[in-house]
Amino acid sequence: MASNLRDATGPRRPDAHGGPVAWRGAVGRWDRTLFDAVARRHWPGGDLVLPRLSRAANHGMLWAGGATALALFGSPRSRKAALRAMCSLAVASATINTVGKWSVRRPRPLLEGVPAVRHLRTQPETTSFPSGHAASAAAFATGLTLEAPAWGLAAVPLAAAVAASRVYTGVHYPADVLAGAALGVGAGLLVRSLAREGDLARTAPGPERAAEAPALHEGEGLTVVVNRDSGTAADREALAAALPRAEIVVCPGPEVAGALAEAAGRCRVLGVSGGDGTMGAAAAAALAAGVPLAVFPGGTLNHFAADLGIAGAEDTVRALAAGSAVRVAVGRFTPGPDGQGGADGQSGYFLNTFSLGVYPELVWHRERWAPRIGSGPAALLAAWRVLRAERPVRLRVAGRPRSVWLLFAGNGTYHGSGPTPRRRVGLHEELLDVRIVHGGGRPGPRLLAALLTGPLTRSPVHTATRLERLRISDIPPGTLLAYDGEWATAPAECVVDKLPGALAVYRPE
Repeated sequence: MASNLRDATGPRRPDAHGGPVAWRGAVGRWDRTLFDAVARRHWPGGDLVLPRLSRAANHGMLWAGGATALALFGSPRSRKAALRAMCSLAVASATINTVGKWSVRRPRPLLEGVPAVRHLRTQPETTSFPSGHAASAAAFATGLTLEAPAWGLAAVPLAAAVAASRVYTGVHYPADVLAGAALGVGAGLLVRSLAREGDLARTAPGPERAAEAPALHEGEGLTVVVNRDSGTAADREALAAALPRAEIVVCPGPEVAGALAEAAGRCRVLGVSGGDGTMGAAAAAALAAGVPLAVFPGGTLNHFAADLGIAGAEDTVRALAAGSAVRVAVGRFTPGPDGQGGADGQSGYFLNTFSLGVYPELVWHRERWAPRIGSGPAALLAAWRVLRAERPVRLRVAGRPRSVWLLFAGNGTYHGSGPTPRRRVGLHEELLDVRIVHGGGRPGPRLLAALLTGPLTRSPVHTATRLERLRISDIPPGTLLAYDGEWATAPAECVVDKLPGALAVYRPE
């Protein structure tokens, strides 16, 4: 008969045969001894922090929240690390729930001796071995650390605290936690191995149509403008060695736009080395001069080069030698109610994305603080500042009043759920990928809900559609807009559209 006795400190857990049981042998004795030692020891601050931390990690919600923050506001590498961390957690959780818990039916430890203040409000009903919380924490921390070691420095101590909290609150023996952590580390290593195999498979080029472009031997007739603030001196030296007949102009970030415009007017092919913002400026200069563009990824963000199928400078060098190029669409935003420009308004161009709302604010704060505290801390501080905002942007979209936290327009269809961009299959499309996160509530929960619901659901917080042209009006004074990672003050009204096949860009066959 199963026991239903309870002691003064909490519930007594029976085993399948009736009565509390510990594992027999040396492991069981060591486990119980260490468990009792933890129960007797008072850890300063532990009673306040560890039970709450253990509850926060229920169902992986603590780790899902961290991954969401990295996906929304982190760099491409951070987003990749967050994805692999969550995949590692999923593998560990699936293994625990389908194999671990049912193959070793170990009862939970008794709660005698564990102070009542440490007890969880709801006691777990599953078997004890191994610990699912420890497995999820270790898997997430391992997956994150293997891809982004800097973020791992923050995740590993937190994961260790979650694992320790399971013994501290009396719901697991130490061996349960150690076994779960080992399984989690293994899941992280497995996902990394599988991801490496996937990275080795080269993504097929998109369906862009071929463009006529000159073949340049050793870069003759090519002028490359290099953003000195992107990449390294070694990258620049390697580029000069690969293109000995090219003219290479190195200048600081604020002078790049002028250097690009001047170079485009006198060269056969305009080259650019930098991130997405620098490449967007180069696209504008190449369009104005009617010359092909050669891109050499060298910045923090290189979405355009990746979507084009260019992994590094060697790909572009090879395409230049062969005269291999394709035509890609360019996004455009033009001040004025009809998209024809105002008295002094000129069109802006984007290769990737245009946005209004929380993202431009994030970019502005990040760029403001980065010179003083570094880009990583600046991004975190900017995200904290933006998520504390209480008022969405009120404007008109296609003539209809809207309250939005984020308005996103992509140059082509981005794949992935929610408001955040992922990879594009091709750069040839004629439609904008428009996504809106509606206002209401606080921005953090709204953005998280939009991320989870996906672009094709009937979500009350998120709208997604494809348009040739988007008119935005009644934009409040001082509102910021962002395009390809750059920011500017938005006009009172503007039209966002596309120029299909407007730009010839080198890409290897």
